[in-house]
Amino acid sequence: MRSSHPRSAAVAALVATALATGLLAGSAGAAEGSATDGPVRIHDIQGSTRISPFAGKQVADVEGIVTGVRTYGSRGFWIQDPDADDNEATSEGVFVFTSSVPTVAVGDAVKVSGLVGEYVPGGLNSGNQSVTQISKPVVTVVSSGNALPEAAAINEYTVPAAYAPAGDPAAAGSINGLALEPSRYALDFYESLEGMNVKIGTSRVVGATDPYAELWVTVKGWENPTKRGGTLYGSYESQNTGRLQIQQLAPFAQQPFPVANVGDKLTGTTEGPLDFNQFGGYTLVARTLGTVKAGTLAPEKTKPQAEHELAVATYNVENLDPTDPQEKFDALAKAVVENLASPDILALEEIQDDNGAKNDGTVSAEQTLTKFTTAIAAAGGPAYQWRTVNPEDKKDGGEPGGNIRQVFLFNPARVSFTERAPGDAVTATGVVEENGKAALTHSPGRIDPANPAWADSRKPLAAEFTFRGKTVFVIANHFGSKGGDEGLTSHHQPPVRKSEEKRLLQAQAVNGFVKEILAAEKNANVLVLGDINDFEFSATTDALADGGALYPAIKSLPKSERYSYVFQGNAQVLDQILTSPAIKKFTYDSVHINAEFADQNSDHDPQVLRFKP
Repeated sequence: MRSSHPRSAAVAALVATALATGLLAGSAGAAEGSATDGPVRIHDIQGSTRISPFAGKQVADVEGIVTGVRTYGSRGFWIQDPDADDNEATSEGVFVFTSSVPTVAVGDAVKVSGLVGEYVPGGLNSGNQSVTQISKPVVTVVSSGNALPEAAAINEYTVPAAYAPAGDPAAAGSINGLALEPSRYALDFYESLEGMNVKIGTSRVVGATDPYAELWVTVKGWENPTKRGGTLYGSYESQNTGRLQIQQLAPFAQQPFPVANVGDKLTGTTEGPLDFNQFGGYTLVARTLGTVKAGTLAPEKTKPQAEHELAVATYNVENLDPTDPQEKFDALAKAVVENLASPDILALEEIQDDNGAKNDGTVSAEQTLTKFTTAIAAAGGPAYQWRTVNPEDKKDGGEPGGNIRQVFLFNPARVSFTERAPGDAVTATGVVEENGKAALTHSPGRIDPANPAWADSRKPLAAEFTFRGKTVFVIANHFGSKGGDEGLTSHHQPPVRKSEEKRLLQAQAVNGFVKEILAAEKNANVLVLGDINDFEFSATTDALADGGALYPAIKSLPKSERYSYVFQGNAQVLDQILTSPAIKKFTYDSVHINAEFADQNSDHDPQVLRFKP
């Protein structure tokens, strides 16, 4: 399971370094490994902040009841003190990291001696919160078959409405040193239950089962609901406090993990220890897993364009290359024909070169595109032609050796491509005025490929098309990813979103190019589209729209329908189509066919815009 990576054996050294450098709140002197006097209870170890006051210290004969045993990934077990103190901020549970398969069983009463540490999933530079644990344990089983401590309820009444406290400015925005306020903030509430036996009742699935055997639910069904059963991430302040990741303790060979889509219900009681991992934060690792009750969600189909309407779409096809099974090509092709109604122009992102991730200098994607367009025709679609510019080897980011790029497919029976001295990977296309109309110097051509904003990132692909005698400029994009950003559960609040800096520069470059077109022809039809990798409310989108040059068409939809991607149970916008002022009337559709489903052909939903030029 992805979310259970093995933990470092050098926990003590990690904690000592973290404490000494201030990455974790606490006293550097606590990392000396000295023993403590007197009996220590679990709530003493957990303390009332995120960092244990015993971090780096040896503890002896810590008593608790085993509430969960993990035999794979990060091996170990959870113990809980059945005799809680009266402080709601102090957790009564803790993880015991064994590295090897544990020999205890659920219901055992144990005494544990070992080293207290703060393990940071993903590493110290990830921004993730830490997990208090006992490592290098010596375990004594006192008795077996004991009743488990009653599970703490996680529901709409117990989880606070506010997400997180503001980080301490004196600690670089960290919340690690702040006293927990579990009745006030959701992150504090979950942290106060770290390692404890918890439970949820029947809850709606808001993140489909993924390849790593995990899903997301919300315990607040009314919280920012989408039209189709998800939970909308509509602003930086809409983190959605009711979201919770669900995994299971049982090995998959023994108990297959259920397959669920957004809108399904996880019914009954799901109960087990509350963990924290780098791929989603707080996670209920189920000892007892509820039953999935399937909903009625089905992939959407957009309506066909009218004769006088130009249909333009964008679709991230997730690293498509000839080594993928024919089934993937056929499924994507069927979606283009049946779900997208064979758009006249289709901008594709993540088309890989002819041998995919093989890192041998290949940059051509002729085989990839031939295989895809053949599959579309076989599915009953048009005989699409394509235009693209091959990237330089290893210069556009993405999967090493894959050389992803944007590609235009177009239906020559409906639209014609205006060929103008096709550019290459390093040649910038420009804008000229011809007889009072704007024109590109290279079509297809790349926008400002030497700009540092595009380093290790896909360069925008611009092209001219003609539909019913009218020129339409289309710019296909795949902006830099969110890789390196801190998650919503970061110990920095608000989280650091470093990747936005690059996308902001990219957006400014594209906006400047669009303004050049509009300066040459005020009423030019311009569409900027693709995987923008950012939200409709982001600074990236604002920069694209700057000066009224473009309008984010997804904002024309009701808020409950504004999403193209589901990440950690949050339905959100990554893929967009933006329009120039001349395109006043259009219909827009975020066609939900992938993001909400466990069975995906891509992790993105395509977007379609129809208008009359």
